[in-house]
Amino acid sequence: MKSVTSHKTSKLHIKKGDKVVVLSGSYKGTEGEVKEIFPKKYRAIVEGVNMVKKHTKPTADAPGNINEIESPIHLSNLALIDPKSGGATRVGRKKSGDKTVRYSKKSGEII
Repeated sequence: MKSVTSHKTSKLHIKKGDKVVVLSGSYKGTEGEVKEIFPKKYRAIVEGVNMVKKHTKPTADAPGNINEIESPIHLSNLALIDPKSGGATRVGRKKSGDKTVRYSKKSGEII
């Protein structure tokens, strides 16, 4: 059986805590904050995006119920929000002193 290929994990254009916009799918145009990143699967959990219903069985402590939780979304469907203009932007990397920083390709502002 063939194993699942993983993506390069060293340089992701989105990090935890970034404000992103969804580019495609049923949540297109929705903005939210990245809660968690899964680099090997190339997916992220975004607040309020890709909601699914999760059924929980009743236990001795709590009754069963249906919860809505966020499901991971592929990083190719997300774009970073430009801090200056508020629109979607691509991410670039450049040296600033000894560190490499991310910057917005649209406005040139450091993220």
